[in-house]
Amino acid sequence: MSLRETILTKPMPQHIAIIMDGNRRWAEKHGVSRAEGHEQGYKAIHDIVDACDSLGVRYLSIYAFSTENWSRSKEEVETLMRLFIDACQWEIEELHAKNVKVNFLGDFESLSEECRSEFQKTIDITKNNTGITFNIAISYGSRWEIARAARLLAEQVKRGELQPSEIDEAHLAHCLQTSEMPDPDLLIRTSNEMRISNFLLWQLAYAELYFTEVLWPDFTPEELYKAIDSYQHRQRRFGKRV
Repeated sequence: MSLRETILTKPMPQHIAIIMDGNRRWAEKHGVSRAEGHEQGYKAIHDIVDACDSLGVRYLSIYAFSTENWSRSKEEVETLMRLFIDACQWEIEELHAKNVKVNFLGDFESLSEECRSEFQKTIDITKNNTGITFNIAISYGSRWEIARAARLLAEQVKRGELQPSEIDEAHLAHCLQTSEMPDPDLLIRTSNEMRISNFLLWQLAYAELYFTEVLWPDFTPEELYKAIDSYQHRQRRFGKRV
């Protein structure tokens, strides 16, 4: 029995989050430009979305561009933004045909008008699809998201819709950009980096973590199956004694 067949016999994570790390190191390793490394990373995303969908995973969230990534060189940032825009244009018909619902997490206001327009078009076209929900985090930082949620709650208090004493975890979670989906069950990070890096800090409270030395452009569906197999062999306690 193949690894894919094996994992299909066990409970599948509903929501997988991925920190895609290693594009630049892959480029250095292969003696190509950083732009080529990012393009190869984009190709890996395509295969992983298809693999998750075929396994019955309901939500996939990828960390594509953090708020901290704005500090990279202007050339690299422009390359990434162009790649995001082109990816939307290249992939939208296929994603829609496969019933994939695309969603974006992050600070839209920090993006160019062209980016916002393409992202919104992608959201609008796929919003009624009922297959896997594919979350793309761009200009995203979890501390930004939590601060934004706090501001939303403060505005509700100011309008008299909510008392400070009524604010609890559920109220804050409702103000997060992932409020309509379950928290991730499994976080995968590639390239042997063992950090969460300001990604879904609230939502990852009880996620299982999986780290691999594989660089993101080399992360194949078979590597995904290994991560899921590791997840399926763990006992999730959620802070309780078993």
